[in-house]
Amino acid sequence: MIRVATLVLDDAGRIAFWSPMAETLLGRPAAETLGRPVGDFTAGPRPVTVPAGARDWRDTVSLRHRDGHPVSFELRGAPLRSTDGAPFLLISLAESGPVRAVERDLAALEGLLTASPLGIALFDTELRYVRVNEALTRLHHLPEEDLVGRTVLDVLPGARAREVYRLQQEILRSGRTVRDLVTQPPDASGAVSVSFGRLTDAAGNTVGVSGTVLDISERREALAKVERARQRLALLNDVGTALGDLLDVHRICQALVDTLVSRFGDYAGVALIAPVAHGGEPPRAEDLADVVLTPVTMATGRQPPGESHLPPPDEDFRFGAGTIFGAVLTSGTPHLARTREELLADTDPDDPRWRTAAALDIHSMLTLPLRARGRVLGMLVISQGPGRRAFDQEDLALAMELAARAGFSLDNARLYAREREGALMLQRSLLPQSLPTLPGIDVSHRYVPSRSGAEIGGDWFDVIPLAGGRIAFVIGDVTGHGLRAAATMGQLRTAVRTLAWLDLTPSELLHHLNDLGRDIAQSPGSPVLATCVYAVYDPATGVCTLAKAGHLPPVLVCEDPAAGTWAARPVDLPSGAPLGVDGVPFEERRLDIADGSLLVLYTDGLVESRDEDLSTGIDRLVEVLGPATGRGARLDGICEDVIGAMRPEASERESDDLALLVARLSRLPGDRVLRRTFPAERQVVWHARRAVRDTLRAWGLSAVSDAAELLVSELVTNAVRHAHGPVEVRMVHGTSLLVEVTDPMPDPPRERAPGLEDEGGRGLPLVAQESRRWGTRTEPVGKTVWFELSLPGLPG
Repeated sequence: MIRVATLVLDDAGRIAFWSPMAETLLGRPAAETLGRPVGDFTAGPRPVTVPAGARDWRDTVSLRHRDGHPVSFELRGAPLRSTDGAPFLLISLAESGPVRAVERDLAALEGLLTASPLGIALFDTELRYVRVNEALTRLHHLPEEDLVGRTVLDVLPGARAREVYRLQQEILRSGRTVRDLVTQPPDASGAVSVSFGRLTDAAGNTVGVSGTVLDISERREALAKVERARQRLALLNDVGTALGDLLDVHRICQALVDTLVSRFGDYAGVALIAPVAHGGEPPRAEDLADVVLTPVTMATGRQPPGESHLPPPDEDFRFGAGTIFGAVLTSGTPHLARTREELLADTDPDDPRWRTAAALDIHSMLTLPLRARGRVLGMLVISQGPGRRAFDQEDLALAMELAARAGFSLDNARLYAREREGALMLQRSLLPQSLPTLPGIDVSHRYVPSRSGAEIGGDWFDVIPLAGGRIAFVIGDVTGHGLRAAATMGQLRTAVRTLAWLDLTPSELLHHLNDLGRDIAQSPGSPVLATCVYAVYDPATGVCTLAKAGHLPPVLVCEDPAAGTWAARPVDLPSGAPLGVDGVPFEERRLDIADGSLLVLYTDGLVESRDEDLSTGIDRLVEVLGPATGRGARLDGICEDVIGAMRPEASERESDDLALLVARLSRLPGDRVLRRTFPAERQVVWHARRAVRDTLRAWGLSAVSDAAELLVSELVTNAVRHAHGPVEVRMVHGTSLLVEVTDPMPDPPRERAPGLEDEGGRGLPLVAQESRRWGTRTEPVGKTVWFELSLPGLPG
């Protein structure tokens, strides 16, 4: 509030009137001042003077307060006359401080109105414009006189005008302030930010509404560019993430178009050069003029008007050099078509794909080569449908980066597929190509390679026929991955087959295999580290002898006759150290196997998981095998069920390779096995020959009776001559005729060439000459000498 005092001076400068406000400001009552010269109260040397001829004037004066201190005033003066014509001076005195503050505020307001880039408007209580600045007139494209006195209903377009007018009414009523309301200017171009507030006087009375308008079009464009750049970076990141862990060409193409569609374009498709799509090499640059493209995948962000408009998904095609696509392939340069006219100019209208583009109402398209290491692999096409903005140069730059990343991913996947195919071919060639078929034995197997990389593993298995209808089952795992592990696996498998023909016990075989491991080490100076299980089953006796070298325990599945169910349990074997660890003996165990039982051998890839230890995996395998088996269950089905339960498809992305071997162990019928024990006496030779002759007659094998009797008599004679204990003769009728002679002497016989005058030494050469094969093996007590004879009608 500005306090103003009023004085009237006569023509002599004496005070004729002293207002009550003057009494308040200077502390002097009227009685003290009337009739006295005003100079008596002047505090400074400057008197109150009237400019000559002035009708009104202003000045700054200082008067003395009754207390003695000066008071500064802004003076405004004007001459006047009384009714009788006497001259007087009318003087108004206002306190200098408040006046100057008001002047500063007014100057600031005026400067804000004239110099501010903000559009400023003041409205009265009727919401009519009462004051606007030049910036607002430019935003409205109207002069000030066309705005003052009117409301926003008269100035702004319909819907926006009503919205702003209701907002102003609410501000008048409630007094709340609205800041940064984004809307469009009258010409609907760009964007403006509007703020409103209620105006009140010193007494709190509402006098109107103030409004400011800021053109934020450039800011919005800058923010839009920043957001667009952010989205581009996010798209690049998402494409990199989507393609980063894929090593399959078709999955890479599908992930690429799925990521691009809707976020970058309405339609996207990938076509690869035909050899590349099938894992081959990309053609050279000079061979690109006439290449066949194979469409791999396509994604659409909106429903096509009709499926008939889409190209066949598996139809190969060619593009001429004069088309967009042919030029992109041969030159390796991307192409940007911004309008339908550009598309039509660069495309053959007779091309069915142009008709597809026309049916989809495509108006802008990016065509980019997919390249890697200087070779073109295929083509990426991204297009826009109606309602989407056309592609520009920034979009082309982004698409080139996307195509470059996709090209390298595709090339890596192609090389990976080729390397993996070669590695798997090598490994499968090192594994058994077929399994033997023997009486009493039914075998099935599965090998599942790792899906976590191109490197192959060292898992292996084998089924080896042994003498006398027995059979050996082997499974093992070489540590590590890659070609070294596969080569080591192949050498170990060959070594096992060689040692198996020596008819060694499982523990002896593992001992010799461990010694051989030093010569087939994966690298000089480092031992072979591998695990292995070796089991030998004799279907004639139902005895299975097993030993292991640090491998997981086999699982035996047997029938419970009382309950009529099948139960699985791990075989309790001495663990043994892995192959390559010296100083640890290998122990074996002999099991009497019930007829029809299953022996399951496996590698750790079947039971190992990141979320559980091996013992938990073995327990799960036991649970799976119980219900999955039975006397009538097919072994192939059991293998599939076990792998499906233990290694579901969802968990195979980062899995180890695995080998699974399932064997049904049955016994030979009792009438096809002869077992006779004779005392160590000379006359037992005749009894042994007779037992062989009678048994072969009963089996219908009289054709081999003479040879069998002759060879049995030689072996029994040797046993009686050198052994001091019972002699056992065993015959087994299988795919061949096996004859075994066992005595308690541990030393094996030695074959030697007898001289002309030697009485002995001709027995073993005779056995070797007349039999298909023969051999010896040690027993827990003594030794066994055996031979085999081919049966009539069967291959020898």
